[in-house]
Amino acid sequence: MNKKQLFLWSLYDFANSIVYINFILYFATWIVVDAGLSDFWYNDLRGGRKYWLNISTIGTFLSYGLVAILAGINNNVLLIALLFLTGQYFYQLSFVFYNPMLDDIADETHKSRVSGIGNFASSLGFVVGILITLPFAGSRITPLLISVPVFFILALPMMIFFKESKKHIGSINTSPIQDETKIFVKKMIAFFAVSAATPMLVAFFFYNDALLTISNNYSIYLERVFHSPDTSKSILLMTILIMSAIGSIIGGWLGDKIGALKTLKFILLGWVITIPVFALAPNFLVVTILTPIMGLLIGSAWTTSRSYLTTVLVKENMGYGFSFYTIAERFATLVGPLTWGGIIWAMGTEALAYRIAAGTMTIFCIIGLIILHRWRQPVILNNQIMDYGKNY
Repeated sequence: MNKKQLFLWSLYDFANSIVYINFILYFATWIVVDAGLSDFWYNDLRGGRKYWLNISTIGTFLSYGLVAILAGINNNVLLIALLFLTGQYFYQLSFVFYNPMLDDIADETHKSRVSGIGNFASSLGFVVGILITLPFAGSRITPLLISVPVFFILALPMMIFFKESKKHIGSINTSPIQDETKIFVKKMIAFFAVSAATPMLVAFFFYNDALLTISNNYSIYLERVFHSPDTSKSILLMTILIMSAIGSIIGGWLGDKIGALKTLKFILLGWVITIPVFALAPNFLVVTILTPIMGLLIGSAWTTSRSYLTTVLVKENMGYGFSFYTIAERFATLVGPLTWGGIIWAMGTEALAYRIAAGTMTIFCIIGLIILHRWRQPVILNNQIMDYGKNY
């Protein structure tokens, strides 16, 4: 395990969490409640590796920076929302290149733990992001203006000092693009037909849909259902994120001990139980009690998902496979939010509508759990057909 590489890699996760949590906590509420953009439209909008990671990071910084500035001086909500969508695109794109870098840090026996450390840093970044902006919680713009430059400064060490195994070639030859386009569909079909990662990627599309939708709408949910003030929401979110950091370490440890797949199934079962209880919570006290449980489940789910995917992808397909992982994550921030937003659009902004929207996310977790448990993917390794469900 390369400890220097691990530190730089984890610091980047810490950095982007600071800007992400403040946009979810403050910008989501500003654009829906203060600026008046409906839940449906907000959720619809949410909908060499190092070289491209750096490009994505700069794109995130510039887009989010413009959002923060314009939200304070401009009433053009649709323009701001478009810039936010652009920032989200670059933010998500960065993980296409960031996640496979796990392969440059740890061997097979330590990947779950290293993934857990990365997610721990991410959760810690969420907590620090809330803490440094908590004194300015009365303003939904100031936290954004603070978090954007902090994110970029803390991302710089990874951008500068991380040593990757494959170097970026200075120029890009675009001439083969047309030929590559012609074989893209065939290559994709072949990958999903024989890759051991296929069930995981399909399941991830569904259960990650639920987790991200609940996470992204959490602050809005608390305000609409329980009329919670921003300070209370910040404290609750911080509690969830502290437990998420702990869950990342626990999930990584369990993944290495009993297997990432088995661990992931237990985590999804936990979500199938927890989400309905959250949606039916009669009062704010019950939500408070559920907070540490949800935090543990969030951190462990994302840790185990990432580490498990690295175990079922061959090294040559690591970047290619993680591109589908990120695409699944991107579409998960489209289908789930559209479901949530559609329910709110149809039923109005009453508390009952939000409870139904939250409860509906259980369906996605159940589908993901069934896929992981039942799908037996035959794969070809060393000219032998192996059963995915029995060998991974």
